[in-house]
Amino acid sequence: MGKFAVFSGFLGSGKTTTMMALTKYFTVHHGKAAMISNDLGQQSLADNKLANLAGCNASELTGECICYQTENLVERLDNLFDQDGCELVISDIPGFGVGALEHVYHTLHEKYPGRFRLAPFTVLVEPETVELLRTDRSGDLAYILKTQLVEADLIVLNKCDLLDAEHRQTAADYLKETYPQAEIVVISALKGEGLEDLSQALYRGTASMHRPDIGYGGPAFGAAMGKMSEYYIQYHAVVCCNDFDGTAYLQDIAQRIQATVRAAGCEIPHLKLLAWEPEGAYAKVDLLGVERPVEINHRFDRPCTQLAVMLNTSAACPASKLDDIMTEAVETVSRQYQLELMIFKKECFGMGG
Repeated sequence: MGKFAVFSGFLGSGKTTTMMALTKYFTVHHGKAAMISNDLGQQSLADNKLANLAGCNASELTGECICYQTENLVERLDNLFDQDGCELVISDIPGFGVGALEHVYHTLHEKYPGRFRLAPFTVLVEPETVELLRTDRSGDLAYILKTQLVEADLIVLNKCDLLDAEHRQTAADYLKETYPQAEIVVISALKGEGLEDLSQALYRGTASMHRPDIGYGGPAFGAAMGKMSEYYIQYHAVVCCNDFDGTAYLQDIAQRIQATVRAAGCEIPHLKLLAWEPEGAYAKVDLLGVERPVEINHRFDRPCTQLAVMLNTSAACPASKLDDIMTEAVETVSRQYQLELMIFKKECFGMGG
């Protein structure tokens, strides 16, 4: 019987990159693995498209958190384990997600006893997040960040390639001391470091099924989630000239959004911009906060003639304001590049209900 793992963790912790790297690594070294991308919007997530472009065994469950679509999740897991022969399946949850330990693991355990082997409940963090927590500078996001870590059986400190040995040890020690219930694994999904340690921790370990009191649905939860909004857009861009730099176009959109969100006094913990050509070449640009530089994680290697574009973002910003900011950035930068756009889908909604 294969193993199922949920990856929680705050926006920008590298859940998608880690799932992609681990799915490939585990398949080569241990047995077939698959990943499921989960988000609150409708179909066609940037994460799932990126994973498929990169050759991963990937699918998506959309529309709401897997916490609230148990039957769909069970059907998908049955297909992956029984029909596809997977040994390990990993699903993420939305980056604001808390309570998945109760609503996914305990629900599966109670409604489908003995049907699935549950790996340690896993939470990813990255160095900047650890530093905010360690120095007590996490502000309005503190409830979400701390609650995710309290739920963890396994904490994965990702992006360790950004830290020297001393700072890596400092971060790991803080996590061990503050969250003693969890095992700590240090990795760099981008560089492939620590993937064997993570594989072993997931496949050999078992969910503790502990039930910490996280105040789910209480005032702190409501206050934190009430600040958050989600935005999704998917469109096709027709290029007017032969020297169009698709990577620079994505970077310019991200930088314009960053400047506008900062000027509005809001925060954008994670923005994902993915574009690809019909032949499969793609570029990926990320923004992990208004004070952090835009990251180019994959580039086009030649000028583009037409593009499909996805933008997914979460922000501490009212939905109406976020919609205006995103729409203005896409339209303005596209006009500067003389692009003709056809929008297929757009969603924007507040998390507070």
